[in-house]
This record gives sequence, C-alpha cells and structure tokens, in this order.
Amino acid sequence: MSAYRRGLRVGATGLTLAALLLSAAACGGTTRDNSGNDAGGGTQASGAANPDAAIKEGLKIAFLPKQLNNPYFTVSDNGGKDAVTEIKGEFKEVGPSEASASSQVSYINTLSQQGMDVIVTSANDPNAICGALNQAKAAGAKIVTFDSDTKPECRQIFVNQVTAEGIAENQVKLISQQIGGAGEIAILSATANATNQNAWIALMKEELKKPEYSKIKLVTVAYGNDDDQKSFQETQGLLQSYPNLKGIISPTTVGVAAAGRYLSGSQYKGKVKLTGLGTPNQMRQYVKDGTVDAFALWSPADLGYLAAYAGAALASGQITGAEGDKFKAGKLGEFTVGKDGVVILGPPTVFDKSNIDQFQF
Repeated sequence: MSAYRRGLRVGATGLTLAALLLSAAACGGTTRDNSGNDAGGGTQASGAANPDAAIKEGLKIAFLPKQLNNPYFTVSDNGGKDAVTEIKGEFKEVGPSEASASSQVSYINTLSQQGMDVIVTSANDPNAICGALNQAKAAGAKIVTFDSDTKPECRQIFVNQVTAEGIAENQVKLISQQIGGAGEIAILSATANATNQNAWIALMKEELKKPEYSKIKLVTVAYGNDDDQKSFQETQGLLQSYPNLKGIISPTTVGVAAAGRYLSGSQYKGKVKLTGLGTPNQMRQYVKDGTVDAFALWSPADLGYLAAYAGAALASGQITGAEGDKFKAGKLGEFTVGKDGVVILGPPTVFDKSNIDQFQF
C-alpha cells in the first residue's frame, strides 16, 4: 500500500440499436450482458448479486473523462488503466477537448456502438448525458460515474472521492486558517453546470453560516470552465473587482493551478491566500514559493482504479448497485455500496510544505 493510501485510510489518508449489439455479441466481440437489467443507482436489479462470482476476463472498459489532456483526469484514467490491466480487460480512453455540457454525448453513443461492457465517465452536466447513458444501459453496458455524477437513475454506481460535506468542511477550514478567520473570500469554480462543484459550493455556503466563520464573507463565485487561461483571467478579475479580497477557494485542479500561477507573479503573492483541490505536482512550486500555504485532494489514480473495479464487479455480476453490495477493488480492499449506488473512496489529504515532496502525482 502506498504512503498516500495509508494516509487516506488513517484519515489524513452513439448509440446503436440493441439488435446490432446482440449481433456483435453473437460474433464473439463482447462479453457484455444485453439483458438491460441494472440497479438504476441503488435499486435492486432483477438478477441477484453474487459476490463470489469471478471477475470476467476480457471486459471492455472505456473511460470518458470531462475532457482529455486535463492533468487530473490523465492521472485518474491511468489508475483505471492499471485496474483494467490487473483484471485482464481491454482499456480505452476517449473524450472531448472542452468540458462543455453536451460534449460527451457523441462519445457515449460511439462506445455503445463499439460494444463496451463498461462505460466509466465523469459528467460535465448531470442531465445532458442521461439520455445517451440510459440507451447504452438498455443495450447492455454497465455505467459507472466517478468524480462528477449524473442523476442516479442514469447509472448504476457513482464512485465519489469523498462526501460532499467532507470537501466543504475541508475547504472552508483551510481558507479560514489562512486568512485568520476574517475577511472577504471568493470561489473560483469549474463550469456552472458541474454537479460536484455545485454540490460542494452549496455546502460551503452552509458551512460558512457556522458561528466560527461569522467574520468571513463570500463575495462571489466565478467560473473558469476548467480552462487554464480563462481561470487565470477570472483570478485577475476577482482581484480587480474585490480589492479587499483576502482569499480564494478553487475546488478544481485546473482552476487552483491557474490561480496559483497568476498570484505567484503578482503583487498579491502571499497577501491573498489560495486553497482548493489540486495535485501536488501542479501546486508544488506555489507551495514552495509561498503563494499557497496548503491545499487538499484525494488520490485521483485511486479514484480511477476504484471506478474500474466497480465497473468490472457490475459486469461480472458481483454487485448490482444496490445498497449494501460489497466488492473487492484490488489493492484498495473491500468497498460497500451506499445509498443511491454511491461508493466512497475516502477522506482528502492536506498538502503543505511539510509533506508535499512525499507525493508524486
């Protein structure tokens, strides 16, 4: 088990017709079950789970991230690839270059046509891809979301990094510690439709209502659309629009790195505090040069790894997505499916000068 994993465990730690797919199966091109049965995000499927079933070999498992060439998803998808290799499956990664709401639909349709047994995706929008996912499910694919969810009825399992409440508490606590518990703050988010971002932001607003944060004022939420340059510009805009700004929370790896780059070369370096969710490799220079005191994240590689194993467990009949189902995820151990088909990886780790060089991702 890696040092990172130990930290997590301890607590620091297009579519085609079903007939075409059936034809493909008859030709021996897929191991998928075309019954269309699924658990619909925690509802028991017609076939009972068999936790003792062996993982099928040759499973076709495709990863569809929010966008390609995003460092976070490069790491998480590589974690998924490692898991697929372990179970002797076939790994595929496809995706859009921009994280727009409907950009993933055509990829889901194509993956369904290609007879994927499992589609693992991080949704750019909770609604936009549901139609395509439901049609893929009806054709026999198992659907796992990770990082950012769809509506529960559009997939069988959602692999969540950590509870949304845990992220909100972590982010607010970090910024409060860094600004001395008082002052104006802003949030630099990804896209306005991102399911995970919106859930975290809503809970951060609730967290800020606690008495211990009464002197902190959230002045605005800005959106960098998970684009480096736009996030850089939005950071500049925040500092120009709010001259009394004391801190920025950016719960997106693209946003927090772009904000760090802007602050590090500006007059605000060390004066306006920055925290968020980032990878150590992206944020190392900003921690070491004093731009950033501390930030947090889970292991994106472990997240992708767990999502791949969840998909394989579904496709092999070990689980259906019902609450209480249990499955083993290789080196990460056993996991239990929670309400609405949610599987939780574990709590985030905080990175600062004292530990950042221990992590390479």
